[in-house]
Amino acid sequence: MKSFPDRKFLDRDFLLTTKTAQRLYHEVAAEEPIWDYHCHLIPQEIADNRRFPDLAAMWLGGDHYKWRAMRSNGIDERFITGDAEPYDKFLAWAETVPYLIGNPLYHWTHLELQRYFDISEPLNRESAPEIWKTTYETLQKDPRFSVYGIFKRFKVYAVGTTDDPGDTLEWHEKIATAQATETKVVPSFRPDKVIAIDKEDFAAYIARLGAAAGKTICSLEDLLEVLKARMDLFDTWGCRASDHGLEYIPFELAKDSSKGIAGEQTWEKEVHETLVKVLAGTPVDARSLESYKTFMLCFLGAQYHDRGWVMQLHLAAIRSINSQAFKTLGPDTGHDGIHDHRIAENLARFLDRLQSRQKLPRTILYSLNPKDMYTLGSIMGSFQGDGIPGKMQLGSAWWFLDHRDGMENQMKVLGNLGLLSRFVGMLTDSRSFLSYPRHEYFRRILCNMLGAWAEAGEIPLHFPLLSGMVQDISFRNAQRYFARHDRI
Repeated sequence: MKSFPDRKFLDRDFLLTTKTAQRLYHEVAAEEPIWDYHCHLIPQEIADNRRFPDLAAMWLGGDHYKWRAMRSNGIDERFITGDAEPYDKFLAWAETVPYLIGNPLYHWTHLELQRYFDISEPLNRESAPEIWKTTYETLQKDPRFSVYGIFKRFKVYAVGTTDDPGDTLEWHEKIATAQATETKVVPSFRPDKVIAIDKEDFAAYIARLGAAAGKTICSLEDLLEVLKARMDLFDTWGCRASDHGLEYIPFELAKDSSKGIAGEQTWEKEVHETLVKVLAGTPVDARSLESYKTFMLCFLGAQYHDRGWVMQLHLAAIRSINSQAFKTLGPDTGHDGIHDHRIAENLARFLDRLQSRQKLPRTILYSLNPKDMYTLGSIMGSFQGDGIPGKMQLGSAWWFLDHRDGMENQMKVLGNLGLLSRFVGMLTDSRSFLSYPRHEYFRRILCNMLGAWAEAGEIPLHFPLLSGMVQDISFRNAQRYFARHDRI
């Protein structure tokens, strides 16, 4: 095992353990722009070119990764999501940071302090007052800390936000028409609530969706018309991708679905009846609910294909599992976990149904459960083709897997089963404008892995070959994958 007696914490060669890795990162990866194709940034904050008043607002607001860590450290909820003063929340976070060694949050926190504020001192309770003072003064005075200033500083080529079908997209329109940033900001279509027919608020949501489209939804035909219209609107403002957050892929067809066209008509009729019953508050059996979900997912997948969109499937999250916390704090507050559904059969049948009808879009498969990586990697290989390099993608290590081990494992699985060189790379999946160093973190891990393979003689130590691969995975693959009609 190598020893680095002269290395400093988070120095220039952080995570880079070979000369080849260092050269690949500093000469190649560090220079590439960022295509952050999946994130949860708020479009209004982008449109308003928001400037944050302090590090608490910029760092801790909405970041459930940090909230989980603070709870694990025994911090009272008042200093996490409660009404404590911003400075006191920051101090509570600073108190937690030293206990994060071994967690990627430790690296991310200090990378963000270095890259945004040139602060190399580790954050803890003792250093916190001076760090707060320095960052507060910087945020008040430096125009580079507006949203557009951050985009420019980190060479953010494009951002894909996550948007509900019922959203007006008024902020995307404002961003596009103002032309105040060179970064392309596009919506992504997230119709989870359309599919979640088994949720208590489904009927109320469908009413809101109809109102957004200026149409009362009373039938399946109405719903499909509204969804097409909303997708047309999303397309107008540059949408390149959909996104689905699913525990598992549903796959339940009509009872006589084997009867060709007649079976398809029967299935549509059954789904219509299920929808009408649920909207009326009439109980429906579990099979019918699964059939509805399957029908909608197949319909949407075909629509994505026809529009040239990418379909993203995020699988295996079990959400809001602490019912008491959900009642008091709501969703997305750090009370989720990894699900362990068996996914292979339904996923394969779903993809095959779209493929057999020549309606399978470019697709990125993610799972929160590491057990699923080889399953996803092997299944997607059966649906590559159509002359599209890397049409089916094994998505970047996500959420609970978004760390060094998870990233390396995801890339090694992809390399073992497919083409690592065609990988579309990293995304932030974040609500924070301070998250762009996560791309640096990923690129350092990528370069270190390739550099180690090269210096061990496992792959050619041929810099043009390796540098082209790093450029592709860092940016160029995503740029090509999400492009359409030269509009982005």
